[in-house]
Amino acid sequence: MKQLHQSPNDPGFVQNPYPFYAAARAIAPLHFWAEYNMMAAFSFDAVHTVLRDRRFGREIPPELARPGPAHLAPFLALEAHSLLDAEPPRHTRLRKLILRAFTSRQIAGLAPQITALTHQMIDAFPTGPFDLLQAFCTQIPVITIARLLGVPVSTAPQLLNWSHAIVAMYQASRTRQTEDDAARASQEFIAFLTRYIDTRRTSPGDDLITALITAEEQGDKLTTDELIGTCVLLLNAGHEATVHGLGNGVKTLLQTGADHRCLTPDQIDATCEELLRYDPPLHMFTRYAYQDTTLFGHNFRRGDQIALILGAANRDPDHWPNPDQFNPTRPLQTNTSFGGGLHFCVGAPLARLEMQIALPILFDRCPDLHLTSPPEYSNTYHFHGLTRLMVNT
Repeated sequence: MKQLHQSPNDPGFVQNPYPFYAAARAIAPLHFWAEYNMMAAFSFDAVHTVLRDRRFGREIPPELARPGPAHLAPFLALEAHSLLDAEPPRHTRLRKLILRAFTSRQIAGLAPQITALTHQMIDAFPTGPFDLLQAFCTQIPVITIARLLGVPVSTAPQLLNWSHAIVAMYQASRTRQTEDDAARASQEFIAFLTRYIDTRRTSPGDDLITALITAEEQGDKLTTDELIGTCVLLLNAGHEATVHGLGNGVKTLLQTGADHRCLTPDQIDATCEELLRYDPPLHMFTRYAYQDTTLFGHNFRRGDQIALILGAANRDPDHWPNPDQFNPTRPLQTNTSFGGGLHFCVGAPLARLEMQIALPILFDRCPDLHLTSPPEYSNTYHFHGLTRLMVNT
């Protein structure tokens, strides 16, 4: 296997990682990415296969697990009870209980609230150039999550700060300060949610926290630690994906001059899938090998890690004709933007719904929306999102 060198913090890569992906993918589906010290999958077939191959999983094999540093204890406590890194049978139990509370019917029922919120955000747009990322793309998902959980909307800015601090732990630019901030945010978030969970146990409400408390499968329920881990995961994963999905989506529509007819009710689903394929909010997800196996010409040993490059898989020319072209009329095909297999993102239906509602309203209300300065991406790989999105209406 060829060894590739590419710093995820390199400014050119941060702004446009796709040429690196294309060069790697053209040589072979798998390469050893030196800066990550692991194999990486770049082709759609390789990423799609590993996502669904039960010989690979998120949870580190127990014989390789090591105690984390003491200063990260609150953050590690959240991770230990999260669905994100769980494998069966724990994953099966957690996901089944979560889906009993976080139902497709409940998500669909949020549509009127998201519609009203979208109009409210647009009504508040200032005159002159402004940052759409802060005024629109960030607000819709975090306020929606606050309402969904049943916590005051006034806490949304604090939820946002905690989310940013915790999610920064997964970025290539992570430092000791990042770790300290994540530990503090985790501790504060745990205390905040513990109070609300305790309140909902005695005074149930019409919200997700109550639904998670009462979700039951053959007498089994979520523990308080699992409830907290689930709420944090839904905020972090759902918020980050939707903010970047909306931001990258608006950027793409404006820069490509896409015909706004692609946002009509009969086209919006396909357009959102193409936006997510073309410039996804998450570019990397990792797995551990659970047994010795050979895949795509590489011999994996138990405990080896592999990086699944979702952003590269979504631009594979063997799967999509002219993949570097944004084409909202492209026939629907499976992409990897929300992962796949056992760990397919539980919040994907909500993220899609928010995009499908917010984008048509934005461009209908603001037909002259345009960029006022070139957008720049943040140095937050493996996430892929903008620092700001300066526009005028």
